[in-house]
Amino acid sequence: MNTDVLNQIELYVRSGFAPAGDIAEMVLETCESEELDSDELHGLVRASLRELRRQARAWPEVTDCDRLDVAFRALGSRRVIALQNAGYTQSDGYHDVGRALRSCPEPAAILGYCFFHGQDLERAVNGDGLYLAFGPMDPNLEQTLGPQVGEMVIEELGRAGLATIWDGSFGQRILVPKIDWKKRRSDW
Repeated sequence: MNTDVLNQIELYVRSGFAPAGDIAEMVLETCESEELDSDELHGLVRASLRELRRQARAWPEVTDCDRLDVAFRALGSRRVIALQNAGYTQSDGYHDVGRALRSCPEPAAILGYCFFHGQDLERAVNGDGLYLAFGPMDPNLEQTLGPQVGEMVIEELGRAGLATIWDGSFGQRILVPKIDWKKRRSDW
């Protein structure tokens, strides 16, 4: 199996968002130019899942991913739509925010959004920090309400124990520079 395929398996397993039963199919789609043996691929996914589960026994009780979950839940209680792994690109993330807004019982009460997308997730899993997009629901208020939403994000991340880098403007995404990506999988 080539390195690209093995890296994709590792990424999907370690990210914690892809259901275990879907990982092999996701790798097949991502690496469609490769000649892949389905049985071998499924075996590699199972081995990667076993190895991550073994490593997880040594993880701290509360990981940075747990802290991120706490911060995102707190943002939700502050009328901010907070989404993890929202699509693959920033455009996809905005689309997912719009869909989440449409499903809110009181959409007019929502102040803003915060999300990271699949490319951000890949960087975080690889140890390169996690970027977060944020802003107000009304794009006409980006320069005024945008930084206020950013401050809420910074506050909740700080309360959860995550350090951030941000210049205070709407024009720069928030960075969690030293996130140690250890996400417990829900399918364990």
